[in-house]
Amino acid sequence: MFDKIIKLSVIHSKNLLRSGTLVGTFKMDVGTVYSQPEHQFYHKWAVLSDPDDITAGCKGYVKCDIAVVGKGDNIKMPHKANETDEDDIEGNLLLPEGIPAERQWARFYVKIHRAEGLPKMNTSIMANVKKAFIGENRDLVDPYVQVQFSGQKGKTSVQKSSYEPIWNEQVIFTELFPPLCKRIKVQIRDSDKVNDVAIGTHFVDLRKISNDGDKGFLPTLGPAWVNMYGSTRQYTLMDEHQDLNDGLGEGVSFRARLLISVAVEILDTTSPEIICSTDVQVEPVSNISESATGKMEEFFLFGSFLEATMIDRKIGDKPISFEITIGNYGNHIDGVSKSSSVKKKKKEDENQEEENELIQNSSEDEADEDADLTSVSSTPPMKPFITDRNYFHLPYFEKKPCVYIKSWWQDQRRRLYNSNMMDKIADKLEEGLNDVQEIIKTEKAFPERRLRGALEELTIGCSRYVTLANKDVNLAGRTKLDRERLKSCMREMDSMGQQAKQIRTQVKKNTVKEKLKLAQNFLQRLRFLADEPQHSIPDVFIWMMSNNKRIAYARIPSKDILFSVVDEETGKDCGKVKAVFLKLPGKKGFGPAGWTVQAKLELYLWLGLNKSRKDFLNGLPNGFEEIRATKTGHGLPPVTLVYDMKQVFQLRAHMYQARSLFAADSSGLSDPFARVFFSSQSQVTEVLNETLCPTWDQLLVFDDVELFGEATELRDDPPIIVVEFYDQDTVGKAEFIGRTFAKPTIKMCDEPYGPPRFPPQLEYYQIYRGNSIAGELLAAFELLQIPFDAEEIRRALIAVHDFAVPQIKVGQGGRADLPPLEGPTDSERGPILPVPLGIRPVLSRYRIEVLFWGLRDLKRINLAQVDRPRVDIECAGRGVQSVLIQNYKKNPNFSTLVKWFEVDLPENELLHPPLNIRVVDCRAFGRYILVGSHAVSTLRHFIYSPPDKSCNNWASAAKLMNGYMVLTNGCSQARSSPSFSSRTFSRPAGDISVNLEAEPPIRKMDTVVKLDAMSDAVVKVDMNEDESDKEKKKKKKKKKGGVEEEEETDERVLDWWSKYFASIETLKENLRSQEAAQAEAEEREDLEIAAEAAEIRPDDLHLKGSKMKERFKEKKSSKQKRSHAADSSEKRPPKARVDELVVYNKELESEYGNFEDWLHTFNLYRGKAGDDDEHALDDDRIVGRFKGSLCMYKVPLSQEITREAGYDPNMGMFQSIPHNDPIHVLVRVYVVRATDLHPADINGKADPYIAIKLGKSEIKDKENYISKQLNPVFGKSFDIEATFPMESMLTVSVYDWDLVGTDDLIGETKIDLENRFYSKFRATCGIASNYSMHGYNIWRDPMKPSQILAKLCKEGKIDGPHYGPGGKVKVANRIFTGPTEIEDENGLKKQTEEHLALSVLNHWEEIPRVGCKLVPEHVETRPLLNPDKPGIEQGRLEMWVDMFPMDMPAPGPAIDTSPRKPKSFELRVIIWNTDDVILEDDAFLTGEKMSDIYVRGWLKGQQEDKQDTDVHYHSLTGEGNFNWRFVFPFDYLVAEEKIVISKKESMFSWDETEYKIPARLTMQVWDADHFSADDFLGAIELDLNRFPRGAKTAKQCNLDMIRNEQELPTISIFKQKRVKGWWPFVARDENDEMELTGKVEAELHLVTAEEAEKSPVGLGRNEPDPLEKPNRPDTSLMWFLGPLKSLRYFIWHNYRWLILKALGLILLLLMLGLFLYSIPGYLVKKILGA
Repeated sequence: MFDKIIKLSVIHSKNLLRSGTLVGTFKMDVGTVYSQPEHQFYHKWAVLSDPDDITAGCKGYVKCDIAVVGKGDNIKMPHKANETDEDDIEGNLLLPEGIPAERQWARFYVKIHRAEGLPKMNTSIMANVKKAFIGENRDLVDPYVQVQFSGQKGKTSVQKSSYEPIWNEQVIFTELFPPLCKRIKVQIRDSDKVNDVAIGTHFVDLRKISNDGDKGFLPTLGPAWVNMYGSTRQYTLMDEHQDLNDGLGEGVSFRARLLISVAVEILDTTSPEIICSTDVQVEPVSNISESATGKMEEFFLFGSFLEATMIDRKIGDKPISFEITIGNYGNHIDGVSKSSSVKKKKKEDENQEEENELIQNSSEDEADEDADLTSVSSTPPMKPFITDRNYFHLPYFEKKPCVYIKSWWQDQRRRLYNSNMMDKIADKLEEGLNDVQEIIKTEKAFPERRLRGALEELTIGCSRYVTLANKDVNLAGRTKLDRERLKSCMREMDSMGQQAKQIRTQVKKNTVKEKLKLAQNFLQRLRFLADEPQHSIPDVFIWMMSNNKRIAYARIPSKDILFSVVDEETGKDCGKVKAVFLKLPGKKGFGPAGWTVQAKLELYLWLGLNKSRKDFLNGLPNGFEEIRATKTGHGLPPVTLVYDMKQVFQLRAHMYQARSLFAADSSGLSDPFARVFFSSQSQVTEVLNETLCPTWDQLLVFDDVELFGEATELRDDPPIIVVEFYDQDTVGKAEFIGRTFAKPTIKMCDEPYGPPRFPPQLEYYQIYRGNSIAGELLAAFELLQIPFDAEEIRRALIAVHDFAVPQIKVGQGGRADLPPLEGPTDSERGPILPVPLGIRPVLSRYRIEVLFWGLRDLKRINLAQVDRPRVDIECAGRGVQSVLIQNYKKNPNFSTLVKWFEVDLPENELLHPPLNIRVVDCRAFGRYILVGSHAVSTLRHFIYSPPDKSCNNWASAAKLMNGYMVLTNGCSQARSSPSFSSRTFSRPAGDISVNLEAEPPIRKMDTVVKLDAMSDAVVKVDMNEDESDKEKKKKKKKKKGGVEEEEETDERVLDWWSKYFASIETLKENLRSQEAAQAEAEEREDLEIAAEAAEIRPDDLHLKGSKMKERFKEKKSSKQKRSHAADSSEKRPPKARVDELVVYNKELESEYGNFEDWLHTFNLYRGKAGDDDEHALDDDRIVGRFKGSLCMYKVPLSQEITREAGYDPNMGMFQSIPHNDPIHVLVRVYVVRATDLHPADINGKADPYIAIKLGKSEIKDKENYISKQLNPVFGKSFDIEATFPMESMLTVSVYDWDLVGTDDLIGETKIDLENRFYSKFRATCGIASNYSMHGYNIWRDPMKPSQILAKLCKEGKIDGPHYGPGGKVKVANRIFTGPTEIEDENGLKKQTEEHLALSVLNHWEEIPRVGCKLVPEHVETRPLLNPDKPGIEQGRLEMWVDMFPMDMPAPGPAIDTSPRKPKSFELRVIIWNTDDVILEDDAFLTGEKMSDIYVRGWLKGQQEDKQDTDVHYHSLTGEGNFNWRFVFPFDYLVAEEKIVISKKESMFSWDETEYKIPARLTMQVWDADHFSADDFLGAIELDLNRFPRGAKTAKQCNLDMIRNEQELPTISIFKQKRVKGWWPFVARDENDEMELTGKVEAELHLVTAEEAEKSPVGLGRNEPDPLEKPNRPDTSLMWFLGPLKSLRYFIWHNYRWLILKALGLILLLLMLGLFLYSIPGYLVKKILGA
C-alpha cells in the first residue's frame, strides 16, 4: 500500500482554443506521508516540475494538505497559534524533514544481469502435451523483468524458454533526487500469450542502500544476487498463493535469484546534450564476470528434530514427514544436486529418480568423488500419536531424526556476520529496555540502574563491533555498497556508543522515561542498520508434509543459523535447540485461522562452510549416539541420533489467574479455560463461566516428563511451556482466544527447595492473539527433577558401559523427595489442587464501596428496549448488586447510592484482580439478559489512603518528591496539587496571609527554605511560568500602542469581543512562553546533572539557585519597573486594562480530567471483540455507560474518619455527594466561532449553521447560515431547558446549508453536561477574573462571589469566610486581601465584599483539604467529528456552556456575543503633486524623454472601484500637478482592524459572501498612452493601521521609508484622522531589486459616515468643496498647436546650460579678439609718446 504513488498535476484549464496542457507535476508515495508526524503534511507547498523538460526547473508551487489515515488513527489539525507566516513558501515546502528544498534531477540505473533457479511454470500434464506437439522437452518458462519506481514501469526483453535467463540490460528512470518514493520494485514475470504471471518480487529500499549524512553516499547496490520468495514450487493451474509472488505477504518458498545492480547519477541539467524527458529507457549493458559476486563455496546445513508436538489434528493421521530446503537444494520437486556452475545437471529424468531415492533415505550414490555425501533433506514419515482433543505429537523419544544438505553459494558471509553482530547488540538492548519497562510498570525500585546497565552493554557492544568490523575493511569480492555500508555502520555504531555513554551519565530517577525513549531510538537505528540489502544465502524453509501434501511451514533466515569462529558473528540460533512454530502458508495463515499452531518443533540447525563442518554437532544436548545412513560412510553426518541419557521431571504449573482476556462470546464475555503443553503432554484448567478475568487458582501437575540430555544443560536452557486459552462453547469446538509462552524454574535433585529461587514467584505473561495483545496470565512454573531409585541405577549401569558412574545422580528413590503437595482444600471444587501457600499471594481484607449513580444511553438488546436494569459488581468472586431501576426511561438513576462488599485481595496492588461491572436487564418471569459489561483492569486509582494527620491535615500532604517539594507563593495559579505558601513552615498553626493587591507580589525565585535542621529535604520556591508570563504580557500590552489604549479606556468601546481577542493574544503568548519555559527547564536539568556529577549534596543546591537567580534578576527588575508604572502616574494617565477570560485550545474536559473528580463514566461493551485489524470498531461495541465510582480500603479503618462531624455511615467514603434526583437546569450554550471547517460544497467552501440537540429538544439555526465561509463567526447563544439525568448529553453540530436537498452534517461535538454540573471544579458557570456589575465584564452567575464562597465553605466544612477590616478575608487558616470598593452604573463608589470573595475563589486551590482549581470564565475549543469519517477532525468549534439550576434565582440575560457590526467610514485622499517620476516615452520629433502621468488609487479588496486622476501630459521632469480628490467609502471592524466587504461571488450566487480584508490603500503612478496599453511605473501600499509618516518635502522622501519600515515610527489613520506628506513610488527592476520610480504628495483624511454626510466633498475637482485647478506649464498643451513655442521650450529647457555656456564662451572670445585687435595700436600709441 505504501508504495502507491500520490501524484499532483496542475493543468491549464481546457477551453475552445487550448487543450489542457500540463503545467507541472509532483509525486510522492503514501509511505512518505504516513511516516510524517501526525501522518500528515499541513498547509505545505509542493514544488511542481515538468516531466517532459527536466532542464526547466521549478514550474510553480501548489499548496495542499495531505493526510494518510489508518484505522483508528486520529488526525489533529495543527493549532492556528503556531502557524508560521503561510506565504513563506521556501519554509513550508511539502518535503519530509532533512530533504533539501532544491532537489536535482537524477538518473536511476537498475541493471538486470541474469537469473537462476526459476520454477517450472507449467504442470506436468501441460509439459507432456507440449512434448507431444513440439517434440522436445524445453524449459517451460519465458521470463522477463519488470522494474517499477515512482509510478513508472520499465521492462527488459523476454528470454524465451529458459530457466537460467541472461538479460544484461539496464532500465533507466529519471526522477528528482532525493526521491519521495522509498522503494524500487523488481519483479520477474513469465511472459504468456494469455496473461503474464509474476514469478517473484523483490523490493529495493533506497534508504538502506544510501546514506544522506555528510559522509554519506548515493544509492548503490551490487552487482549482487537477490533472492525471491513466493508460493510453493509445485505448479498448479490455479495457484492459490499467487499474491505471495507479487510481494504481498511472507513468501513460503524460494522462487528464484536475480543478479542486479543499482546506481544513481545526479544530472547536470545545464549541459546541452541531456535528454529532457523523464520516460523510462532500456539499454543493453556488458556482461559481468562470475567472480564479481564472490567466490563459489560449498555450504553444509545440518538439522535435527528433537521433538514435534502440537500438530493440528485437522491434518488427519496419515504419516507425517518434515522437509528442509535452502534455495532449491533439498526441494524434492526440482531439487538441485549441484549448482550448474559447478557441474551441469544430469538429464531431467535421472535426476527425478535420484530424488526419489533420496526421500527413501537409502541413496547409494557414493560413486561421485567430489561429493562424499548426498543430501538427506526430509525425515522418514511417521504416524502421529494423539496428545489431546486438538493436537497430535510424533514419537521422537530416544530416536531423533536428522537431515543434512550440501549447497553451493557465493561466499558473502561477511554481510551476514555484520548483520548478526548488530542484531546481537540490538537483542541485548531490547532485553534491557523490556526489563526497564517492566520495572517501571510494576513500580519496582531502581529502573534507572537497569537502564544504565543496558546502555553500558550497548557502549561495550558498539566498541567491540568497531574492532571486529575493522579487520574486514579491505576484503576482496565486495561491492561499493559493502564498502560504504561498512564505513557508515562503523561511524554510526561508534557515535551510538559515544551517545549511549553520555546518556548513561544523565539517567536519573526522574529522567528514566525520557532516556528510555532515546534508548528505544537506538534500538530502531540498530535494527535498521542490521537489515542487509544485498542477500547472499537464501533463507531456510521447513515444511511439514502429510500424505505428499505441504501443510505448514516455517521460514528461518539463514543468517540466524550461520556459523562463525568468532562468537559475536555467529547467528543467534546456530547450534542451539530452538522452539519453532509452523504456520499455514499464504492467505490461510492470516486472521483467526492462522492463530492456531500447526506444529511446534524443537529443532537444532547448523549452517556453515563444508570445510568447517567438524563442530556441527557441538550444540546438541549430550548423551547421544550417531547412527549413519550407511555402514561404510565414516565422514557422513548421522541420519538419526539415539539418546541413552534421560532425566525424569515433574512439572508443576501454578495457574493463578488471567486478566483482560479477549471477549469471545456475543455477551461481551468469555468462558475461559487454559491448556498447558509441555513436551508431549497437556493438561487443562477448569472452565470459569462468563468472565474476562478468571482466577483459576489451580495447580496442574505433569508427572514423568522425560527430557533428554545432561541435567546441567537442561537447567540452563529448559524447554518452553506453551499455554493456550480457549473459550468453551456449549456447542461446537472451543474457540481460541490467546497464547503465551513461559520457561520453568528448574530444581535438580541435589538442590535444596528454598529461597532465593524457590518457591517461585507469580509472574505476568503477556497473552497474544495473532499480533495483538489479548490479556495477561499470572502464573508460576517449576520443573522438579525426580531422582532415580536404586534398582534403576543398577540396571542403567549394566546397560551403559561408556558412561562414568558419577554422571548418574543417586537418590533415595521415588517422588518422596519432592516438596509435598497439599491435597484439594475446597470441597466444592472437587479434586482440583489449589496453588500452594508459598506461591499464592498473601491476602488481606479489603472493603470495596461502590457508588451507583446511574446508567446512560443504553442501546436496545435484541430489538427490545432496556426497561429495568441492574448493575452487578464482582471482584475476586465476591460482589454486590445495585437496586433495580424501576423505569429506565423515566429516571435512569439509582435510588440507593452507596453499597459495599468485603473481599480478600492480595497485599500487592499489582496482583489485584480486575473488577467486573455487568449490567443486566430484568425481564418478566425472572429472566435476566446481559446488557453489557466493563472490566476495570486496575483498581489502584480507587484505593483510598487515609490522610496523615501529622501533616496539619493538608490535602494530599505534600508528597516530598525526589527530595524537593515544589512550593509556590500563594499567588500563582498552580495546576498541580494544592500549592503552599512558603511561610507555612515557619508558623504551621498560624494564619498565612496571601497578598492579592493590584501590584504584583514580588515572587521569590528559586529560594531554598530549610525545613528543619534534621531533614535533608529542600523546598524549592518556584515561580509558575504561565502566570508570570501572562502578567508580563499584560504589562507589555499596556506599554505598546500608547495611543490605542487611551481610546480603549472608554468603557463603551469595549465589548465581549475586546475581552476575547485580548485573551487569544494571551493564549498565543502562553504557547510561546511554554516553549521558552521548556528550554529553560532543560537548561536547569543540565545544571542538575552537572551537580550530580560533582556529587553535590542537596544542602548545597542553593549555589545552583543563585545562578538561576542571576538569570531571573533582569526579568524581575524589568517586571517591577513595569508594575510601578502606576506610581509615575503624573507622567502618564493610567491605562485601563481589558479583563480577560481563559481560552483553552482544547476541550475543557481534558484540562480537568474529564470532570471525573468523583463521578466516573465506564463504557459498557457487548458482543465479540474485533480482531487486530478491526480494533477501531470497538466503539460499535459500546452499548451504554455506567456512571458511578469505586473506593477500596483495608478493612479496619481508623476511627478518626468515622468520628468526624456529620459523617454519614450510609455514604461511607462518599460523603457530601449531592443527591441524584432529577433536576431541572437551564443550559445556555454560547457558540463563538468555528475554524478550519471541512468544505462541504463543490466550490471548496461551506454555508455553515449551528444545530443544538439536548434530549428531545433540538434547535436548528438554519435561517442564520453564514454564506461561503470555512471560518465562520457565529457569536450566538442558545437557551435550552433540560432535566438531568434523562437529558445530559449535549450535541452541538455544524451543518452545511444547501439550497436544494438536505443539509449535510459537517461535524459535531458531544458534551456530557452531567459530569460538569456535579463536578467539584464548579463547571456550571466559569468564574471571571474580576467582578463588575455592569459593562462588558458583567458578572454572569445568579450567585454573587460571596454567596458562592459561603456555599463552598459550608460544603467543605471549613471555617470562614470572615471578612475583616482593611480589605482582608480569612478562610480556613488563610488570609486573602483585595480591593473593597465597586462602581455602579452611575459611577458611584460603594463598599462590597465581592472582590475579596472572588479573590478567594480564584485561588481556591490553595485552601487545605478541599481546595481545587475552579473553572474560570473561558472559551473552549472542541474538535468537530463526523461519524462517517471516524477519527478525522472536520474543524474546530470555539464555545462554552453555562448551566443554571432552575430552583435557584434566574440568571440575567445572555451576554451579547453577536459579531461586531462594522462601522462605516469614508477615506478622502487628495493627490496634490508628484515628482521625480521616471520618464517612459520618447517625444515624436525630438526624441525627448517625457511622461504623461496619472495616479490611480483603491482600497484593497475593492479593485473594481479604483479611481484615477486626470493626466498630466508631457511632464519632462517627472513633476505632475493634480489637486485631485479620491473618495473611498468602506465598512470597518475597529477591533479586528479589517475592512468588511460583501459581494456576490458570481452572477449565479444565491447570496452575498462576506470577506474580511486588512485595510490597505494602494496608490500607483502610470504613464498614459493613446494607442497602446498604459505603462505601469510604480506603486505604494499603505496599511492604514500602521504606515510610515510622510516626508515633509520631496527631497526627504526616499526608498528607506519602505525598506526600513519596521524600524520607523508608524501612524494609524484611525487615530490621526488627517495626514499629509510625501511617499515614494517603487517598482522592481529586472534583478528583482526595489527601485524608486517617483514620489507623490498626498493628503489622507478619514471621516465617519455621519461626518461625511454633514460635510460632503466632490470627486476629482468637483463641487462641493472643489479643489483649485493645478498650475501646469503650457507645454502640456499639445505641441503641434504652437510648434515654435514648444520647440523654443524644448530647446531652452534642455539646452539652456549649453546655450548659456556657449554665449559666455563667445563673449570671452570676443573680448579676447578685441583685446588682441586693439593691443598693438595701443602699444604703438604708448611707445610713440602718447
